[in-house]
Parts: sequence; C-alpha cells; structure tokens
Amino acid sequence: MRRYGMRDDQWERIRELLPGQEGHVGVTAADNRLFVEAVLYRYRTGMPWRDLPERFGDWKNVHQRFSRWAKSGVWKKVFQHLAADADNEYAMIDSTIVRAHQHSAGAQKKPARIRRSGDHAVD
Repeated sequence: MRRYGMRDDQWERIRELLPGQEGHVGVTAADNRLFVEAVLYRYRTGMPWRDLPERFGDWKNVHQRFSRWAKSGVWKKVFQHLAADADNEYAMIDSTIVRAHQHSAGAQKKPARIRRSGDHAVD
C-alpha cells in the first residue's frame, strides 16, 4: 500500500456509496478508488490541486469531479456513513479541547481572610 492510499477494508466501506458504478444511470467511472485516493492525497499533504502527482490523472479533471461530488452530496453521504460506524481508532483528547477550571488558567484569586479565635464563619 502506498503511504497515502486506502487499505482494501477501508475501500470496501465506501465503494457502494459512490456514483459511476455499473448499472447506475450515467457514465461508468473509470476508477473511483484512484480518484478517492487522489482526493485523500491532496488533503493529507495540503498541496494545491495543480500539484497533484500525474499518477492520479489531470488535476483539473480530478478537481472538477471533486467539486461535482461535493455539490451533489456524495462526500456528505460518505462522511455520514463513516461517522455512523466510527471505529475511533485514532480518537484522542488533548488540552486544546478540554476546558480547565478558571483558577488553573491564572485567574485572580481572592486573598485569604485571617480568622481570629472569636470569629465565626459567615454563610
């Protein structure tokens, strides 16, 4: 498997959700898996569409197809399907999303009051 490629089990989870399959109305897609891997590669590396490696085909066609799928809701359907059956393999919590108590963040503290022997605590 290539570094940014999908494993076979990952592909099987989404394959049936994608347009362009045999028997569907419209054009049969040449290779949906290669296209999805191109999109994943682009987002995982953070590169512009025009820098997409040639092995994925013409970047303009890949971008156009990505945009069509986004407008028609294909990506939303895939994400909803995957979210419904999340395996949480890579779920993690860190301090960027966990709220701390205000005093742990350096909030001003009231000075302690000194009690004398005759003082009573006031509620």
